[in-house]
Amino acid sequence: MARTDLNSVMIIGRLTRDAELSYLQSGTAVSKFSIAVNRSRKDGDQWISEANFFDVSLFGKSGENLKQYLTKGTQIAVQGSLRQDRWEKDGQKFSKVYIMANDVQLLGGRSEGGSNGGYSNDRSGYQGNGGYAPRQNSAPSSYDMSPDTGSFGGFGGDIAEDNIPF
Repeated sequence: MARTDLNSVMIIGRLTRDAELSYLQSGTAVSKFSIAVNRSRKDGDQWISEANFFDVSLFGKSGENLKQYLTKGTQIAVQGSLRQDRWEKDGQKFSKVYIMANDVQLLGGRSEGGSNGGYSNDRSGYQGNGGYAPRQNSAPSSYDMSPDTGSFGGFGGDIAEDNIPF
């Protein structure tokens, strides 16, 4: 019987800082941000709250387009895979694990809940119109990657600015 490996992660948390946008030498955009995910656990008779922090990288047009909405305190959902970078400096080996996002959903403003959409690099449900043509002053609701070419397609819909809770 064949063995199948799985590398998938989904987390919901709040951004610890505004997203930082940079570009690779190839010209590909990379948006980097960090998410705090709170959890509670029982220690004896008391509940203890603790936070875990995760670094996330979002590549391509979706990283560029979402950057303006990825601000400190915003609640988001991230689906992706874990990646490990390894390097050596001055004879010492280093390693870092981060989340490479495939899908980012904006769940709410800094303190409000509710869904207001997001971007997706998910190839399974491409519904784009083949072009990037959002309305002026609108937030994205979905952005998909083309299953055939691997290039980014179009928006699945728009949300008017007055409907955004933040």
